[in-house]
Amino acid sequence: MQTVVLTGGAGFLGSHLTDRLLAEGYAVIIIDNFITGRRENISHLEGNPSVRLFEQDACDPLRIDEPVDYVMHLASPASPPDFARMPFACLRAGSYATHNLLEFAWEKEARFFLASTSEIYGDPPATNHPQTEDFWGNVNTLGRRAVYDEAKRYAETVTMAYHREYGLDIRIVRIFNTYGPRMRNDDGRVVTNFITQALRDEPLTVYGTGAQTRSFCYVSDLVDGIFRLLLSSEKEPVNIGNPSEFTIRELAERVLELTGSKSPLITKPLLYEDDPQQRCPDISKAERVLGWAPRVSLDEGLPHTITDIRAQLKL
Repeated sequence: MQTVVLTGGAGFLGSHLTDRLLAEGYAVIIIDNFITGRRENISHLEGNPSVRLFEQDACDPLRIDEPVDYVMHLASPASPPDFARMPFACLRAGSYATHNLLEFAWEKEARFFLASTSEIYGDPPATNHPQTEDFWGNVNTLGRRAVYDEAKRYAETVTMAYHREYGLDIRIVRIFNTYGPRMRNDDGRVVTNFITQALRDEPLTVYGTGAQTRSFCYVSDLVDGIFRLLLSSEKEPVNIGNPSEFTIRELAERVLELTGSKSPLITKPLLYEDDPQQRCPDISKAERVLGWAPRVSLDEGLPHTITDIRAQLKL
Protein backbone atom coordinates (compact mmCIF):
# COMPACT_ATOMS: atom_id res chain seq x y z
CA MET A 1 0.00 0.00 0.00
CA GLN A 2 1.43 3.36 -1.00
CA THR A 3 1.41 6.24 1.48
CA VAL A 4 0.35 9.85 0.88
CA VAL A 5 1.22 12.67 3.27
CA LEU A 6 -1.53 15.26 2.85
CA THR A 7 -1.37 18.69 4.47
CA GLY A 8 -4.71 20.40 5.03
CA GLY A 9 -6.42 17.02 5.03
CA ALA A 10 -9.15 18.17 7.43
CA GLY A 11 -10.13 21.08 5.22
CA PHE A 12 -12.97 21.22 2.71
CA LEU A 13 -10.94 20.03 -0.27
CA GLY A 14 -8.44 17.97 1.72
CA SER A 15 -11.09 15.84 3.41
CA HIS A 16 -12.75 14.96 0.10
CA LEU A 17 -9.34 14.17 -1.39
CA THR A 18 -8.58 11.94 1.60
CA ASP A 19 -11.78 9.99 0.91
CA ARG A 20 -10.78 9.54 -2.74
CA LEU A 21 -7.26 8.39 -1.88
CA LEU A 22 -8.58 5.86 0.62
CA ALA A 23 -11.10 4.57 -1.93
CA GLU A 24 -8.21 4.10 -4.38
CA GLY A 25 -6.28 1.99 -1.86
CA TYR A 26 -3.77 4.48 -0.45
CA ALA A 27 -2.79 5.04 3.17
CA VAL A 28 -3.10 8.71 4.16
CA ILE A 29 -1.21 10.68 6.81
CA ILE A 30 -3.13 13.90 7.42
CA ILE A 31 -1.21 16.98 8.57
CA ASP A 32 -3.50 19.73 9.87
CA ASN A 33 -3.38 22.35 12.62
CA PHE A 34 -7.13 23.09 12.34
CA ILE A 35 -6.88 26.85 11.91
CA THR A 36 -9.38 26.49 9.07
CA GLY A 37 -9.86 22.72 8.84
CA ARG A 38 -12.66 21.04 10.82
CA ARG A 39 -12.60 17.81 12.78
CA GLU A 40 -16.13 17.10 11.59
CA ASN A 41 -14.78 16.77 8.05
CA ILE A 42 -12.77 13.67 8.96
CA SER A 43 -14.77 12.31 11.91
CA HIS A 44 -16.16 9.53 9.69
CA LEU A 45 -12.59 8.23 9.29
CA GLU A 46 -12.05 7.49 12.99
CA GLY A 47 -10.94 3.91 13.44
CA ASN A 48 -9.81 3.55 9.82
CA PRO A 49 -6.38 1.86 9.99
CA SER A 50 -5.33 3.47 6.71
CA VAL A 51 -5.56 7.02 8.14
CA ARG A 52 -3.41 8.80 10.67
CA LEU A 53 -3.66 12.39 11.86
CA PHE A 54 -0.72 14.53 12.90
CA GLU A 55 -2.04 17.72 14.46
CA GLN A 56 0.70 20.20 13.60
CA ASP A 57 1.60 23.16 11.43
CA ALA A 58 2.87 22.21 7.96
CA CYS A 59 5.80 24.57 8.59
CA ASP A 60 7.11 22.32 11.37
CA PRO A 61 9.41 19.34 10.72
CA LEU A 62 7.60 16.08 9.95
CA ARG A 63 8.51 13.12 12.15
CA ILE A 64 7.65 10.30 9.79
CA ASP A 65 10.21 7.51 9.61
CA GLU A 66 8.40 5.17 7.23
CA PRO A 67 8.59 5.35 3.43
CA VAL A 68 6.35 7.95 1.77
CA ASP A 69 5.33 7.85 -1.88
CA TYR A 70 3.51 11.17 -2.31
CA VAL A 71 3.54 14.52 -0.49
CA MET A 72 0.49 16.66 -1.28
CA HIS A 73 0.47 20.25 0.00
CA LEU A 74 -3.06 21.63 0.29
CA ALA A 75 -2.67 23.47 3.61
CA SER A 76 -3.47 27.19 3.53
CA PRO A 77 -6.21 29.57 4.56
CA ALA A 78 -8.02 30.18 1.29
CA SER A 79 -11.07 32.44 1.66
CA PRO A 80 -11.11 36.24 1.33
CA PRO A 81 -11.86 36.91 5.04
CA ASP A 82 -8.92 34.64 5.91
CA PHE A 83 -6.59 36.92 3.96
CA ALA A 84 -7.42 39.82 6.29
CA ARG A 85 -7.78 37.70 9.44
CA MET A 86 -4.60 35.62 9.16
CA PRO A 87 -2.28 37.15 6.55
CA PHE A 88 0.88 35.60 7.95
CA ALA A 89 -0.62 32.12 8.04
CA CYS A 90 -1.29 32.50 4.29
CA LEU A 91 2.25 33.70 3.66
CA ARG A 92 3.84 30.97 5.78
CA ALA A 93 1.79 28.23 4.13
CA GLY A 94 3.08 29.26 0.72
CA SER A 95 6.68 29.86 1.76
CA TYR A 96 8.00 28.10 4.89
CA ALA A 97 5.59 25.17 4.64
CA THR A 98 6.27 24.65 0.95
CA HIS A 99 10.04 24.66 1.57
CA ASN A 100 9.63 22.26 4.47
CA LEU A 101 7.52 19.83 2.48
CA LEU A 102 9.68 20.01 -0.63
CA GLU A 103 12.71 19.13 1.46
CA PHE A 104 10.80 16.29 3.09
CA ALA A 105 9.65 14.95 -0.30
CA TRP A 106 13.21 15.13 -1.64
CA GLU A 107 14.56 13.22 1.37
CA LYS A 108 11.84 10.59 0.99
CA GLU A 109 12.25 10.41 -2.82
CA ALA A 110 8.51 11.07 -3.00
CA ARG A 111 6.44 12.83 -5.65
CA PHE A 112 5.47 16.36 -4.55
CA PHE A 113 2.04 17.77 -5.39
CA LEU A 114 1.31 21.48 -4.95
CA ALA A 115 -2.21 22.86 -4.74
CA SER A 116 -1.90 26.26 -6.37
CA THR A 117 -4.76 28.54 -7.32
CA SER A 118 -6.42 30.57 -10.03
CA GLU A 119 -5.67 33.55 -7.78
CA ILE A 120 -2.14 33.59 -9.19
CA TYR A 121 -3.70 35.05 -12.35
CA GLY A 122 -4.91 38.10 -10.41
CA ASP A 123 -7.39 40.27 -12.30
CA PRO A 124 -6.87 39.12 -15.90
CA PRO A 125 -7.42 41.50 -18.83
CA ALA A 126 -9.98 40.63 -21.48
CA THR A 127 -7.17 39.45 -23.75
CA ASN A 128 -6.43 36.63 -21.29
CA HIS A 129 -9.93 35.32 -20.77
CA PRO A 130 -10.50 32.48 -20.16
CA GLN A 131 -7.21 32.00 -18.35
CA THR A 132 -4.63 29.66 -19.85
CA GLU A 133 -1.67 28.23 -17.96
CA ASP A 134 0.78 30.39 -19.94
CA PHE A 135 -0.76 33.66 -18.64
CA TRP A 136 1.69 35.14 -16.12
CA GLY A 137 -0.90 37.05 -14.15
CA ASN A 138 -1.92 40.59 -13.25
CA VAL A 139 -1.48 40.70 -9.48
CA ASN A 140 -1.30 43.71 -7.16
CA THR A 141 1.56 42.84 -4.81
CA LEU A 142 0.43 45.50 -2.31
CA GLY A 143 -3.27 44.58 -2.21
CA ARG A 144 -4.95 42.70 0.62
CA ARG A 145 -5.38 39.60 -1.51
CA ALA A 146 -1.64 39.53 -2.19
CA VAL A 147 -0.82 37.55 0.96
CA TYR A 148 -2.53 34.59 -0.67
CA ASP A 149 -1.85 35.34 -4.35
CA GLU A 150 1.86 35.97 -3.92
CA ALA A 151 2.33 33.09 -1.47
CA LYS A 152 0.96 30.70 -4.07
CA ARG A 153 3.01 32.27 -6.86
CA TYR A 154 6.13 31.86 -4.72
CA ALA A 155 5.14 28.26 -3.91
CA GLU A 156 4.97 27.48 -7.63
CA THR A 157 8.39 29.08 -8.18
CA VAL A 158 10.16 27.20 -5.40
CA THR A 159 8.49 23.94 -6.42
CA MET A 160 9.77 24.34 -9.97
CA ALA A 161 13.23 25.23 -8.60
CA TYR A 162 13.37 21.93 -6.67
CA HIS A 163 12.39 20.11 -9.84
CA ARG A 164 15.03 21.82 -11.97
CA GLU A 165 17.84 21.82 -9.38
CA TYR A 166 17.31 18.46 -7.68
CA GLY A 167 15.19 16.52 -10.15
CA LEU A 168 12.28 16.31 -7.71
CA ASP A 169 9.19 14.76 -9.27
CA ILE A 170 6.46 17.43 -9.06
CA ARG A 171 2.85 18.16 -10.00
CA ILE A 172 1.10 21.56 -9.79
CA VAL A 173 -2.65 22.13 -9.97
CA ARG A 174 -4.24 25.56 -10.29
CA ILE A 175 -7.59 25.29 -8.58
CA PHE A 176 -10.51 27.50 -9.63
CA ASN A 177 -13.55 28.28 -7.47
CA THR A 178 -14.82 25.06 -5.92
CA TYR A 179 -17.89 24.35 -3.81
CA GLY A 180 -19.72 21.45 -2.19
CA PRO A 181 -20.44 19.79 1.17
CA ARG A 182 -18.02 20.40 4.09
CA MET A 183 -17.43 24.06 3.32
CA ARG A 184 -17.54 26.22 6.44
CA ASN A 185 -20.81 28.14 6.35
CA ASP A 186 -18.95 31.17 7.74
CA ASP A 187 -15.89 31.01 5.49
CA GLY A 188 -16.88 34.18 3.64
CA ARG A 189 -16.85 32.72 0.13
CA VAL A 190 -19.62 33.78 -2.20
CA VAL A 191 -21.36 30.39 -2.39
CA THR A 192 -21.51 29.90 1.36
CA ASN A 193 -22.39 33.55 1.98
CA PHE A 194 -25.38 33.41 -0.33
CA ILE A 195 -26.64 30.04 0.89
CA THR A 196 -26.31 30.97 4.57
CA GLN A 197 -28.03 34.31 4.06
CA ALA A 198 -30.83 32.74 2.00
CA LEU A 199 -31.48 29.98 4.55
CA ARG A 200 -31.66 32.60 7.32
CA ASP A 201 -33.92 34.83 5.21
CA GLU A 202 -31.34 37.59 5.38
CA PRO A 203 -30.54 39.92 2.47
CA LEU A 204 -28.01 38.44 0.05
CA THR A 205 -24.95 40.68 0.00
CA VAL A 206 -23.57 41.35 -3.47
CA TYR A 207 -20.21 43.11 -3.36
CA GLY A 208 -19.69 45.49 -6.25
CA THR A 209 -22.15 45.49 -9.14
CA GLY A 210 -22.59 41.73 -9.23
CA ALA A 211 -21.47 41.70 -12.85
CA GLN A 212 -18.09 40.18 -12.00
CA THR A 213 -17.86 36.54 -13.09
CA ARG A 214 -16.73 33.28 -11.52
CA SER A 215 -16.77 29.63 -12.56
CA PHE A 216 -17.85 27.07 -9.97
CA CYS A 217 -16.50 23.52 -9.91
CA TYR A 218 -18.20 20.87 -7.79
CA VAL A 219 -15.83 19.23 -5.33
CA SER A 220 -16.11 15.69 -6.72
CA ASP A 221 -15.06 16.95 -10.16
CA LEU A 222 -12.12 18.85 -8.71
CA VAL A 223 -10.91 15.86 -6.70
CA ASP A 224 -11.11 13.67 -9.79
CA GLY A 225 -8.95 16.15 -11.70
CA ILE A 226 -6.44 16.31 -8.85
CA PHE A 227 -6.19 12.54 -8.64
CA ARG A 228 -5.67 12.20 -12.38
CA LEU A 229 -2.95 14.87 -12.30
CA LEU A 230 -1.23 13.18 -9.34
CA LEU A 231 -0.82 9.98 -11.37
CA SER A 232 0.04 11.72 -14.65
CA SER A 233 3.48 12.59 -15.99
CA GLU A 234 2.71 16.33 -16.38
CA LYS A 235 5.28 18.51 -14.59
CA GLU A 236 3.91 21.99 -15.36
CA PRO A 237 0.77 23.63 -13.93
CA VAL A 238 -2.67 22.45 -15.00
CA ASN A 239 -5.93 24.37 -14.54
CA ILE A 240 -8.72 22.39 -12.90
CA GLY A 241 -12.10 24.11 -12.79
CA ASN A 242 -15.47 24.35 -14.47
CA PRO A 243 -15.45 26.63 -17.54
CA SER A 244 -19.16 27.47 -17.19
CA GLU A 245 -19.10 31.15 -16.24
CA PHE A 246 -21.69 32.97 -14.12
CA THR A 247 -22.01 36.50 -12.82
CA ILE A 248 -22.25 36.89 -9.06
CA ARG A 249 -25.79 38.17 -9.47
CA GLU A 250 -26.72 35.05 -11.47
CA LEU A 251 -25.35 32.87 -8.67
CA ALA A 252 -27.43 34.77 -6.12
CA GLU A 253 -30.56 34.24 -8.19
CA ARG A 254 -29.84 30.48 -8.49
CA VAL A 255 -29.43 30.21 -4.71
CA LEU A 256 -32.70 32.07 -4.08
CA GLU A 257 -34.52 29.80 -6.52
CA LEU A 258 -33.11 26.57 -5.04
CA THR A 259 -33.67 27.56 -1.40
CA GLY A 260 -37.09 29.07 -2.00
CA SER A 261 -35.93 32.14 -0.07
CA LYS A 262 -37.59 35.53 -0.56
CA SER A 263 -34.51 37.40 0.61
CA PRO A 264 -33.73 40.60 -1.31
CA LEU A 265 -30.38 41.37 -2.92
CA ILE A 266 -28.39 44.28 -1.52
CA THR A 267 -25.15 45.72 -2.86
CA LYS A 268 -22.09 46.86 -0.95
CA PRO A 269 -18.68 48.16 -2.04
CA LEU A 270 -16.07 45.56 -2.96
CA LEU A 271 -14.21 44.15 0.04
CA TYR A 272 -10.92 44.32 -1.88
CA GLU A 273 -9.99 46.91 -4.46
CA ASP A 274 -8.25 44.25 -6.58
CA ASP A 275 -11.16 41.78 -6.65
CA PRO A 276 -10.98 40.02 -10.04
CA GLN A 277 -13.67 41.14 -12.47
CA GLN A 278 -13.67 37.88 -14.38
CA ARG A 279 -12.44 34.40 -13.63
CA CYS A 280 -12.84 31.36 -15.87
CA PRO A 281 -10.45 28.49 -16.63
CA ASP A 282 -9.30 27.31 -19.99
CA ILE A 283 -9.26 23.54 -19.34
CA SER A 284 -8.05 22.41 -22.75
CA LYS A 285 -4.76 21.21 -21.23
CA ALA A 286 -6.58 19.13 -18.59
CA GLU A 287 -8.80 17.66 -21.29
CA ARG A 288 -5.80 16.82 -23.46
CA VAL A 289 -3.32 15.62 -20.83
CA LEU A 290 -5.63 14.11 -18.20
CA GLY A 291 -8.73 13.21 -20.18
CA TRP A 292 -10.61 15.25 -17.59
CA ALA A 293 -13.63 17.51 -17.78
CA PRO A 294 -16.21 18.46 -15.12
CA ARG A 295 -19.50 16.57 -15.10
CA VAL A 296 -21.57 18.23 -12.32
CA SER A 297 -23.48 21.39 -13.25
CA LEU A 298 -24.10 24.25 -10.85
CA ASP A 299 -27.79 23.34 -10.64
CA GLU A 300 -26.82 19.75 -9.71
CA GLY A 301 -24.16 20.67 -7.17
CA LEU A 302 -25.82 23.54 -5.32
CA PRO A 303 -28.62 21.43 -3.76
CA HIS A 304 -26.04 19.14 -2.08
CA THR A 305 -24.21 22.18 -0.76
CA ILE A 306 -27.44 23.77 0.48
CA THR A 307 -28.39 20.56 2.32
CA ASP A 308 -24.98 20.45 4.03
CA ILE A 309 -25.07 24.10 5.11
CA ARG A 310 -28.66 23.73 6.33
CA ALA A 311 -27.42 20.89 8.57
CA GLN A 312 -24.52 23.04 9.86
CA LEU A 313 -26.98 25.82 10.71
CA LYS A 314 -29.39 23.28 12.29
CA LEU A 315 -32.30 24.68 10.30
